[in-house]
Amino acid sequence: MESYGQKLTDSWRIALFALLFTAGIVFLAVALHRVQVERFSVLSRDQLRQSVRRVQVPGPRGRIFDRNGVCLADNRASYCIAYYVEELRKRGRWINTIRAVDADVDRLAAELGIPRQLSFAAISNHVLQSLPMPLLAWRDVDQETLARWAETVESFPGVDVYVQPERTYPQGAFAAHVLGYVGRDRPLPLPGQKIHFYLPEMIGKQGVERQYNQVLTGTSGGRLIRVDARGYKHAVWEGEPSVAGADVHLTLDIKVQRALEKALRGWRGAGVVLDPRNGEVLALASAPAFDPNEFVPIMTPGVWKRLNDDPALPLFNRAVLGRYAPGSTFKPVTAIAALRRGISAEMTHACDGVFRLGTMRLRCWNTYGHGEIAMRKAIEQSCNAFFCHLGHSIGYDPIYEEAHRIGLGTPTGIDLPSEGGGLLPTGAWKEKQMRDAWRPGDTCQISIGQGLLLTTPLQMALLTSVFANGGTVYRPHLVRRAGLPEARNTMAWPPEAIALVRGGMHDVAELGTGRRVRVRGTAVAAKTGTAEVDVGGVRRKNTWVTAFAPFEQPTAAVAIVVENGESGGLTVAPMVHDVLVSVFGEAPPENEPTADAVAPGPEVRGD
Repeated sequence: MESYGQKLTDSWRIALFALLFTAGIVFLAVALHRVQVERFSVLSRDQLRQSVRRVQVPGPRGRIFDRNGVCLADNRASYCIAYYVEELRKRGRWINTIRAVDADVDRLAAELGIPRQLSFAAISNHVLQSLPMPLLAWRDVDQETLARWAETVESFPGVDVYVQPERTYPQGAFAAHVLGYVGRDRPLPLPGQKIHFYLPEMIGKQGVERQYNQVLTGTSGGRLIRVDARGYKHAVWEGEPSVAGADVHLTLDIKVQRALEKALRGWRGAGVVLDPRNGEVLALASAPAFDPNEFVPIMTPGVWKRLNDDPALPLFNRAVLGRYAPGSTFKPVTAIAALRRGISAEMTHACDGVFRLGTMRLRCWNTYGHGEIAMRKAIEQSCNAFFCHLGHSIGYDPIYEEAHRIGLGTPTGIDLPSEGGGLLPTGAWKEKQMRDAWRPGDTCQISIGQGLLLTTPLQMALLTSVFANGGTVYRPHLVRRAGLPEARNTMAWPPEAIALVRGGMHDVAELGTGRRVRVRGTAVAAKTGTAEVDVGGVRRKNTWVTAFAPFEQPTAAVAIVVENGESGGLTVAPMVHDVLVSVFGEAPPENEPTADAVAPGPEVRGD
């Protein structure tokens, strides 16, 4: 039998073991409490910080309308599937992440049954640049594909769907050179916020889209997206909401713009229609044009190459950048310059078909000559000999001064991002650029709109509007404004001088080279012009018509130029007629005298 002492010793051993065991349990419990309770909030904060995407969302872009409320530029929703590459980065070299994303794109494409849109090069570029925006894998995803994606989302961490507004131009190529187009760029970061990802926003690249980009651009908002360690989305919190940009209302009239574009179809050329009362642009077109929808959602290299390699230059805005000798459409400037310098309206010149100045011979379009001809008749008949004589009589300075004050030689200031100023040369310019002195022949050539003088179609529309309204130079503009129109200059022409020139232009439309512009029920004034140019060693013609109507109280001034036409009167005058009809309409034919009542006048073919 065990002694009492032995039993007591065993009891103490058992008690000591129990005490040590209990102490161990308590220690483990305390440690577990420290991990699970005391550090819970710290771990939760760390986990939250690591699993929340802060995404900056751009505001929708403002829309663009014509003067009648017709939408010319709008937005549509595009559903996109994108990779948040930061959440998919692999340890080690960059190539590991690139290959992993590339393989995942292949796997997701197979699951969804759609072809890849994302290249390996695009993935590499995105990863290597550490771009802080989702890597767009598919855009314009249809509803059926979205439904399949929702079924497979659990297998693809770091992938999400977002809605991206895309620009759309409902009228297609209509007014393309006015509207311009958009591209995409990283938005400016929201102040005071750390952003993990940016959704790219649209920015204007050309035209009104660029000129009024700040107005059209919306205000970005923010969004927080909670994802777990595997990249699965669990919750979305909307932060500051994005705000749409302002809408822009243009001065364009869709009916007039369509008529102008239709008239130019199949030609290379340009045209502008202004309201001479305030400088509003009713229509502005360059032909050929392009469809700005081809730039959305992105400009592909193939489209860019096709448009840039096209010899007809569809991206080039001839209306504001093209430089053309104006031909006889410039003669009203020579006439008003002479009248202001005291030349009598009754002064005549004997035109025998050739103007002679020293050894220079400058032919009139009428090879038989116009005979004794005064200024108003010379405007109607577009007599080169008369205006060469007139320019030689007064010298170049008065002609330059009038043209310069109207605005030739400098940009008009239209609200477009790019505009040319043409060329209104001086003796100093010729000496510097051509290392040659100014000669009397230069003055004669410019007197009839030839030689070194170059103008844009917009400048010629502005010039025409100045003659239409009696001498006020309004700044052309495309966006409607409140208040009084902006006058750049007032010519202060004597009433009798402007009346004579306007009367001569009225005669052009009624009796002379511009009879094809006539509109039944509306009195029209016009001037035709043809300028010969050398294109690659081949002589070609740029053909013009400028016009305004109604004659007494004009509300529309037009200038159209067509490259390689036959003449202004034959090629362009019917175009101007169609444009004016779109503005004013046309009385029915029965209101006109019959062919039996009035004998037709002689056909005048010269400019």
